[in-house]
Amino acid sequence: MPFVVPLGVGAHLEKWGVAPARIVEVDWWDEVPIAGGRIRLVATPARHFSGRGLFDRNRTLWASYALMGQARRVYFGGDSGPFEMLTEIGRRLGPFDLTMLEIGAYNPSWGQIHLGPQGALAAHADLRGALLLPIHWGAYDLAVHEWDEPVETLLAGAPQATAKLLLPRLGEIVHLGQPPSPEPWWRQRTGTSH
Repeated sequence: MPFVVPLGVGAHLEKWGVAPARIVEVDWWDEVPIAGGRIRLVATPARHFSGRGLFDRNRTLWASYALMGQARRVYFGGDSGPFEMLTEIGRRLGPFDLTMLEIGAYNPSWGQIHLGPQGALAAHADLRGALLLPIHWGAYDLAVHEWDEPVETLLAGAPQATAKLLLPRLGEIVHLGQPPSPEPWWRQRTGTSH
């Protein structure tokens, strides 16, 4: 199985022991056939900074991905902030059956590198998405908001945005052709009611 990564990330994988022959570095808009050519993986623009050390800021490319099969199209935004290229991605590669967009660890001072719930709803519309699967929330408490605030805000804003949400329980298998109704399963775990 190949590791398809943005430009500059391959060196990190090699340092961690991944064979160079398994690493495919891509620039924005590059396409790589995967799954025996049945799926086209397209590296798409994203907005975030890369690097975590003192001297490696923005030395590698940050990317999102579109996965295009014969019957379905999926967009994985990863950890990206809002920017005008989302509309271009939707125009070029959409509509998407599923968009996976980050909603957690948001703060007004991080508005350029994280979508947050309202930004995810806007990005989902820009990408011409059918179902929105929120990601990057609830696993770690990285911000000053409560851990379930992102999904509660998303759930409250979805009707006005006419967005259909996919909110599976952790580990639940879902089928895009028959998505379950959104259920606030996290409330049972926390004992909260919103």
